[in-house]
Amino acid sequence: MGNFFTDNDSLRFHLHNDLMKEIIRLKERDYADKDKYDFAPENYEDAIDSYERVLGIVGEITADVLAQNAEEVDKQGPSIVDNAIVYAEGTQKNHKALADAGLYGMSLPRQYGGLNFSYVPYVMAAEIVSRGDCGFANIWGLQDCAETIYEFASDEIKDEFLPRINKGATCSMDLTEPDAGSDLQAVRLKATFDEENNCWRLNGVKRFITNGDADIKLVLARSEEGTTDGRGLSYFVYDRKHKAVTVRRIENKLGIKGSPTAELVFNNAPAQLVGERKLGLIKYVMSLMNGARLGVGAQSVGLAEAAYREALKYAHEREQFGKPIANFPQVYEMLGNMRAKTDAIRTILYETARCVDMYKSLDAISRERKLEAEERTTLKTYSRLADALTPMLKLFASEYANQIAYDCIQIHGGSGFMKDYACERFYRDARILTIYEGTSQLQVVAAIRGVISGAYASRIKEYEAVEVKDELKELRNKLISLRERYEKSFEKVKEWGTSSEAFDFNSRRLVEMAGYLVMANLLVNDANKEEAFTKSARIMTAMAECEIEKAACYIDNFKPEMIEDFKL
Repeated sequence: MGNFFTDNDSLRFHLHNDLMKEIIRLKERDYADKDKYDFAPENYEDAIDSYERVLGIVGEITADVLAQNAEEVDKQGPSIVDNAIVYAEGTQKNHKALADAGLYGMSLPRQYGGLNFSYVPYVMAAEIVSRGDCGFANIWGLQDCAETIYEFASDEIKDEFLPRINKGATCSMDLTEPDAGSDLQAVRLKATFDEENNCWRLNGVKRFITNGDADIKLVLARSEEGTTDGRGLSYFVYDRKHKAVTVRRIENKLGIKGSPTAELVFNNAPAQLVGERKLGLIKYVMSLMNGARLGVGAQSVGLAEAAYREALKYAHEREQFGKPIANFPQVYEMLGNMRAKTDAIRTILYETARCVDMYKSLDAISRERKLEAEERTTLKTYSRLADALTPMLKLFASEYANQIAYDCIQIHGGSGFMKDYACERFYRDARILTIYEGTSQLQVVAAIRGVISGAYASRIKEYEAVEVKDELKELRNKLISLRERYEKSFEKVKEWGTSSEAFDFNSRRLVEMAGYLVMANLLVNDANKEEAFTKSARIMTAMAECEIEKAACYIDNFKPEMIEDFKL
């Protein structure tokens, strides 16, 4: 029997971050539930013990069930039977195993049957599940919809839907349409109020809906007659029991084939309004999308971990010219880079999750009582950090997962191109990660605000202020000089105007420069606490130097008129 939690020391390291004491205290409201529920923690140590026990169960089920079913699920995929999507047999087993173990709704309050876990262990569970089966992680991860319902829906809607999610009811967020992909302001699916039945009616088409035939659906629809932009959109919850949605087809995808992606037709479907009218896109979907991007970050890290381990195992087993290929510099360089990239995206994943934890907990408390001045400041600080780090995480984690899956095949050579090995499935599954929940290009659009506002530079300087061991000071000093190089490049690009085409053209270079500095500094600070991260910190610092100098050189030699050469 395997266990994808206990076999990875990095997970426990991030679970025991110093900030977790404050995160758990806030989440548990100073452990107020200990007298109401016999399974509620009495203190920090008790809470962490619960986290580790539950993650151990997730790790065991993932290793022994999800990972074992992944190949067959990839072959079989879902199907449509009597206007209902039927999961592959292995997917059904996966879902049942996790639901029976009570692992859905982990972050929900105990009053709804949840475990009231903070985001960090929930995201960690998502990483573990993704390592076992990247496609199934979509079915698992869409329980994020519960957070949107909990934060914004009425008490009646919460009482109706949240306990069901904890028992394993599946979820979907129905946003995109044939003519409204990334541009959600163009959504046309119509919502009209039915006064006789006191409900809303949904009519129209949704396309590319992950887990499309879910039990509980959050639907973005146009509720305001005569509008054409985001201000006319509201958010609704639809219950599958009404049978008012036609599953037109399941998309035939390159990868994540166990996760059904459907085109749906809403036929006068009864639904309930979530929150207030007109805030569907502006407030609720934006909140849900940030959570989804954090989920894709976890999905990417899990797949990267799986691909790295597959490559490492093969490299030590495969012999050429009388020795394992892992002994050749061209191969062990690839493996070292894969390990460093995985460590890098994992450390920014949990840095982001901790920021989300802090501001979400304080935001929830603000709905119960007035926050103290210091608490309000802390909420704003971590909310801004989460907003800045989330697109950077999604950008780097998804791109790195693709690179690591690519290198996994390369290390396998011709064998990696065959269906006999898992690495070709990893490669196909990875490709969607840079596309859904906002493409890499859209993440740059979101992240550039952190460059312009100085949020990244300020956070990087906070990382630099951490006192490190003597053996790490050379790395720290190198990163300080690279941060100064980044700031000079930003000043040069700013001369063209932050709203200019020349600035937009170079925005990805600036975001990536900041990203390398964030990840390398985080790894240096991790290595300061745990020696096991030292190699990855060195590799990532060297990588940061190469990439930052390359980007800076391009910017130094760039002239706005060069843009015309790229227009075809």
